[in-house]
Amino acid sequence: MIRARALSSIVALSVLLGACGKDEPRSVQEPVASASPAPVLPAESAREAQVRQPEATGGQERDGLATVHIAQLPRQAVATLRLIEAGGPFPYEKDGVVFGNRERVLPRHPRGYYHEYTVPTPRARDRGARRIVCGGPKRQTGDCYYTDDHYSSFKRIAD
Repeated sequence: MIRARALSSIVALSVLLGACGKDEPRSVQEPVASASPAPVLPAESAREAQVRQPEATGGQERDGLATVHIAQLPRQAVATLRLIEAGGPFPYEKDGVVFGNRERVLPRHPRGYYHEYTVPTPRARDRGARRIVCGGPKRQTGDCYYTDDHYSSFKRIAD
């Protein structure tokens, strides 16, 4: 009984706090101090800002995505790239399947252009969140991207 009452209080409080400020007009924008080198516009989502700005370790931008050099990738990702170039054999059944790019973070191409491959995560009991997605014909690694957060963000892999 006490747990149910506490749970209902938490839910009511979260609904109340979630609705705070929804009816207030936002015509005047106050400047906010930021440590980032480029300002983020209010209408821009966090994902768009992340794609637009490369991380300090990422390097140059190309097509709006940060880049990561092969030497900066985890060793498991480098091994996965070598398997892609060799055409396998791949450790996971789903390696090489078509990646749909439903998140639309990667440059747009026709369905079937991208294929995804698992980057093993040490001590993970499942496939983990790390992937390499390559575009174009299989066994080519010229248009590959690395994600360590299960497709939320990508970095273009550069030689």
